[in-house]
Amino acid sequence: MSIIEIESLQKRFGAATVLDGIDLEVAEGEVVAIIGRSGSGKSTLLRCINGLETIDGGRIVAAGFPVQPSRLREVRRSVGMIFQSFNLFPHLTALENVALPQIVMNKTPRAKARENAARLLARVNLSGRAQAYPGNLSGGQQQRVAIARALALEPRVLLCDEITSALDPEMVGEVLDVIAELARGGMTMLLVTHEMGFARQAADRLVFMNDGKVCEQGTPASLFDRPQTAALQQFVQSIRNAG
Repeated sequence: MSIIEIESLQKRFGAATVLDGIDLEVAEGEVVAIIGRSGSGKSTLLRCINGLETIDGGRIVAAGFPVQPSRLREVRRSVGMIFQSFNLFPHLTALENVALPQIVMNKTPRAKARENAARLLARVNLSGRAQAYPGNLSGGQQQRVAIARALALEPRVLLCDEITSALDPEMVGEVLDVIAELARGGMTMLLVTHEMGFARQAADRLVFMNDGKVCEQGTPASLFDRPQTAALQQFVQSIRNAG
C-alpha cells in the first residue's frame, strides 16, 4: 500500500527544470533515502510533497490527500517535515515549541498539548531541557526538539531534509540515533541525506537522483555495490575517494 504516490512530477524555477518527470512511490512503513549530488532536485522534491513548492506538472498524493492548495491542511497534518535549519521559535521554550502545532492545528487544549510535548521530548532524550529556549540548546538538541515537534501531530509520514547538514560532526550521531529509532518503530520516512553510512544502514531503499530525474533505485547494497549508470558509478566513487 503506497502512502506517497508521485507521477510525472515537473518543477521549474524560471527557465531551469529542477524536477523532470519524477515517478516515485513509498510504501507505508518504508524508509527511503534520496541521495545524489547537490543541485539534483532532492530537497525540492520533499518541498513539493509537503506543498511548500507548487508544481508545474504531474501529481502527488500523500497519505491519501492530493497535494494541492485546497488540501494542504490535511496533508501537513499527515506529513511531518524536519528541515536542516531547525526553524524553532526563539521566544518559546522547547516544550512550548512542541506544544504549539497541537494547539494551532488540532485545537488540543493547552494542558494536554504540554503533556504530549513533555512525552515527545522524553522520546528524543530531552526531558531535562523542556524549559530551555532554543538559544540555550546545542544544534543537536535543537534538531531533536524539531523532530519532537514534527511528531506532535502524529504524522503518517516524516520527511527529513538534510537534517544533519547544519550540525557539528559530534552532534550528528545524536540526531541520527533518534531517526534510526523511529525507523525501527515503523515510521514511514523519506530522507534526503548526505550521510551515506546512515543511508546504507537505516534505509530499506535508496533513490539516486541526477539532473532532476530518478536515475536508479533499489536496496542500499545494490546501489552502492553494483551501480548501473555512469552517474551513480561516479557518485559512489566520489564517496569512496572522500572516505
